[in-house]
Amino acid sequence: MIPFLIFLLFLSAGCASPLPADSPFVVAIESAPTQLDPRLATDAYSERIGQLLFSRLIRSDPAGRKIGDLAERWEREGENIYTFHLKKNVRFHYGHPLTSDDVRYTFESILDPALASPHRKNYEILSRIETPDAATIRFILKRPHAPFLTEMTRGIVPRHLAEKNPGAFSSHPIGSGPFRFIRYDPDDAVELAAFSDYFDGVPAIRRLLFRIIPEDSVRLLEMEKGNIDLLQNAFPPDALPRLQQNPRLKIIQAPSTTYTYLGFNLKDPVLQNRSVREAVALAINRDEITEYIFKGLARPAAGLLAPSHWAYASSIKNNRYDPDRSKKQLDEAGFPDPPGPAPRFSLVHKTSQNELARRVAEVIQQQLSQVGIEVTIRNYEWGTFYGDIKSGHFQLFTLSWVGVEDPDIYYNLFHSESIPPNGANRVFYRNPRLDRLLEAGRVTLDPEKRRAIYEDVQQIVAEDLPYVSLWHTMNVAVMKKEVDGYILYPDGDFYGLKEAQRK
Repeated sequence: MIPFLIFLLFLSAGCASPLPADSPFVVAIESAPTQLDPRLATDAYSERIGQLLFSRLIRSDPAGRKIGDLAERWEREGENIYTFHLKKNVRFHYGHPLTSDDVRYTFESILDPALASPHRKNYEILSRIETPDAATIRFILKRPHAPFLTEMTRGIVPRHLAEKNPGAFSSHPIGSGPFRFIRYDPDDAVELAAFSDYFDGVPAIRRLLFRIIPEDSVRLLEMEKGNIDLLQNAFPPDALPRLQQNPRLKIIQAPSTTYTYLGFNLKDPVLQNRSVREAVALAINRDEITEYIFKGLARPAAGLLAPSHWAYASSIKNNRYDPDRSKKQLDEAGFPDPPGPAPRFSLVHKTSQNELARRVAEVIQQQLSQVGIEVTIRNYEWGTFYGDIKSGHFQLFTLSWVGVEDPDIYYNLFHSESIPPNGANRVFYRNPRLDRLLEAGRVTLDPEKRRAIYEDVQQIVAEDLPYVSLWHTMNVAVMKKEVDGYILYPDGDFYGLKEAQRK
């Protein structure tokens, strides 16, 4: 264990060390990350920036396949034991070697209630963790767990630093990823620098600056003025033609696994009525929104899983736009249309201050008004909005899930045991039959049997409507012409910055 004084000296040196003389590579983002410790991070930008700071046992490649990151190889013994063999000569940003002890500590600390990790539930499947030597780590599970490899994509932290002073570590995160932390100002930027001892080759980008620019118009102006090198999924779709005509820019596109939805608070006396939720779904014209607001850069979704996903069920119920049927549902649910301009009832729709999110909320507001539902929109800065959603202070909200990979995500979102603080069932959905299916999906290792289980899961969720599925978006990156080698990942990660460079 290194003395805490050395840790403090390292932090001081890290903050004061001179940066390379070349100008930073600038990426504009819409909102500030809320937490860069990978054991605590939950929002998209925290996760995406964290993946550049922290290496993982396993990561996804651009096609969504699982490949080794820290792990040179791994094998499964029977149904319950996974052994990982670490790559050699991996070091943390402060020079200390990364060993199996750091891996074990990372996951044991997530399981420690004192840390209050939002990911704790994912790892309660672990019976114990063994470290036969510094390069080998063995996970013994309590029972078979099909999504286990997907859950091995959590960033690994250095035990010496994270254990000594969690608060200091959270404010100055130190990992073994391709970039090291320099500074973070929530009102300005996150600044990183290439890690010269990175085990998989030093990034060509020497300095990396994530500028936090909440306003779409400002981000676009800065992009067009040449002050931003890369803009990924952070501009209104109707600006795309304008960007395409700029000779100094180039644009790449690829399908994504990002899923956008309208969430209901099922504790609300109005919204706990399934017929009301179906009426809301029938009143939303998703085709119109994806065509006119997203300019074709989104496709209406029937559920969390994109049609390209191996477990996607093509037969799931899809509530197409039908305002007449919506009105009939509301009548039958006990909310007749009163005479005059009065609405059937009123709801509050919370969203962030992102301009595209506000526009979507306004269209949904207008469409619901056509069936007699009055909607009040309340926009909040990201931290406040996200805090309200996590604490259940809402009636309606719109959000996206990014990086939808294993169908076990349904457990985290809809199992009755996943109601916060144990998971992300923020809509307070309960269904005993679905619980049983989700539990079976976790312990079934045969892909075809799992597929059948999740077909039933998708059908039930589509029928019960804890969410209204809205759309899957495309990944779109706009960059300067001289940027080369940047690759889009299905989950919208920034990991392509490791290979990117200026020509």
